Amino acid sequence: MKAWLSAALVIAAVAVALSTALAQAPAPAAPAAASNGRVAFVDVQRVLARSAAGVAAREQLEREKATMQKEMDGRRQELEKLREEIEKKGALMTPDARRDKQDQFERKRRDAARMADDFQKELEKKEQGLLQKVLQDVSGVVERVGKQRNFHLVVERRGATVLYASPDADLTDEIIRVYDQEAKGKK
Repeated sequence: MKAWLSAALVIAAVAVALSTALAQAPAPAAPAAASNGRVAFVDVQRVLARSAAGVAAREQLEREKATMQKEMDGRRQELEKLREEIEKKGALMTPDARRDKQDQFERKRRDAARMADDFQKELEKKEQGLLQKVLQDVSGVVERVGKQRNFHLVVERRGATVLYASPDADLTDEIIRVYDQEAKGKK
């Protein structure tokens, strides 16, 4: 305990000495480029949600999800019918026949659970692929717009933990507009 307290006192003394020395030292001159440095941000989630390519990617994922959901609904109905059959006719079945039906039900239930997991993984993989393509394209657009507008730094709003941002520094709508124009030109 005494050793810990001694170490804490030494660290505190060093911190005080350093802050005093830094306060007395003259401030370094800012480089010319940094004195007029401009910073902007882009809300990538908004670009993904509002750009034509982002909307198209989401719609494609929704169509695939709907197809998978239809198949899962069919499996669920099949399981419900089998469960009802076991409940209604189970008492009339021989023990072997009932055990076979219950085994069949359990097999189909496990298969449906595996299929749901596979569908989920497939959807996540497709979503990553589609969104990664959009993000790569957007990255190029951000770089070009940043250079054209003479920004020294463009950050992603959510990933950079921006505590305050002036609306004037928001390039998101411009990025969406340029990105959509370029996407139309490629078609």
